[in-house]
Amino acid sequence: MTISNAEVSDALSSYLERYPDEANRLAEPLRLLASGQDSTSRRSFPMHVTVGALLVRDGREILLIEHLAYGIILQPGGHLEPSDPTLIAAAKRELTEETGVDPGHVSPVTLTPAYIEYGQVPARPEKDEPEHHHLDIGYAFTTVRGEIGLIQESEVTGAGWYPLDIAERLVGERIARAVSAPVRSG
Repeated sequence: MTISNAEVSDALSSYLERYPDEANRLAEPLRLLASGQDSTSRRSFPMHVTVGALLVRDGREILLIEHLAYGIILQPGGHLEPSDPTLIAAAKRELTEETGVDPGHVSPVTLTPAYIEYGQVPARPEKDEPEHHHLDIGYAFTTVRGEIGLIQESEVTGAGWYPLDIAERLVGERIARAVSAPVRSG
């Protein structure tokens, strides 16, 4: 994979500089990253990295998907691919694949993740995956003209724009972080 554990560790470090109160919650993934085992492959257990994308339109609404496998509404995202050059590029790829939004209408808000979550994933025998953990690294993006296109029906059953308050009730505080993230300079 192009993305290394070092890049993942750097993303965690920049995130923890912004949100130092989350250091205890992320101690285990930091320990696993330091062990040297590749965390970027979907076949890495007990943990591997996934990415998420929070796309805000006009500062008023956010794009969420209906996830096929989990049966819940959440932000677009997924596993890293060998061709992904960076974590933020992987997040943008997942966003555009799952929702059909034109990538030319999407800009990152900041290069620092808007959220990082470490969560347990149930075993999926059909994919030969034991119970494991995802280290989900999410980035905030913005758009003015982004429209939903063809959704990725193999992973998503629907996509829609949600007012920020409703999205926050459905998905959590990461929504507010996407809107309040400092804008990237330069």
